[in-house]
Amino acid sequence: MIKKTVANVHEALKGIEDGMTLMLGGFGLCGIPENAIAQLVALGVTDITCISNNAGVDDFGLGLLLQKHQIKKMISSYVGENDEFERQMLSGELEVELTPQGTLAEKCRAAQGGFPAFFTPAGYGTEVAEGKETREFDGKMYVLEEAYKADFAFIKAWKGDEAGNLIFKGTARNFNPCMCGAAKVTVVEVEELVPAGGLDPNQVHIPGIFVQRIFQGEIFEKRIEQRTVRQRN
Repeated sequence: MIKKTVANVHEALKGIEDGMTLMLGGFGLCGIPENAIAQLVALGVTDITCISNNAGVDDFGLGLLLQKHQIKKMISSYVGENDEFERQMLSGELEVELTPQGTLAEKCRAAQGGFPAFFTPAGYGTEVAEGKETREFDGKMYVLEEAYKADFAFIKAWKGDEAGNLIFKGTARNFNPCMCGAAKVTVVEVEELVPAGGLDPNQVHIPGIFVQRIFQGEIFEKRIEQRTVRQRN
């Protein structure tokens, strides 16, 4: 059995350089690769392009990289919870490419499956379609979207084995699965790492063929973006 394990986050991020394009899984603050992000901050890499559903919050997630001005370009579908992101975008410090959420997911999935592009009706007739090929199918207009090209994909899973097979838990099964295998190198941090064969094959969400490196994370803070509670009667 091929072992994909690395000792720690330091070894997992070997090869990261300035100017690279990185995919980062998660939705809001749920299922984000917290250990990898912290290491990216520590490494001080700059001019990176981040493909992520959102940009975290001011003091957590990708917000930590934005604080250090390490991100040159954000490719996202939702960015409404980060004041520093807004400031950098409006001032021209940060390049931003807003993408419909389903299109963002499908551009990752296309890269994962080896498809160079696909047609989607999302965005036709808007700024999203400017400069892109359009085509009519059965009387409806579609926009040609190209698959993403990324150097690294950073993924958070609940449980994984040494061969890279993964199980996601709850809402963390969002953009993480479609980003696995969508970059040249896929790095996964898990809460629990078990020997190969330790997972029920019927429960595996992503097979190890899509993973190059896997390690057990040390700390998972698992913050909640907005906690809403009600008063007791």
